[in-house]
Amino acid sequence: MPQPIDRDEMRRLVGAGAQLVEVLPANEYKEDHLPGAISMPLRRLEKEARSSLDRGRPLVVYCWDSA
Repeated sequence: MPQPIDRDEMRRLVGAGAQLVEVLPANEYKEDHLPGAISMPLRRLEKEARSSLDRGRPLVVYCWDSA
């Protein structure tokens, strides 16, 4: 079940082996992204997630929203 986490929890999870996925558009990911993050734009997430992500590892999904 998705739940919001803070920066410290994100660092802890990634440090423990979680996958970090940024769902930003590709051009925004290229401009600036979190170190070690996988780029998987939201439009491609459903199509690519099964073949690209490890189901045995936790997943942290990140999307910056300026609104």
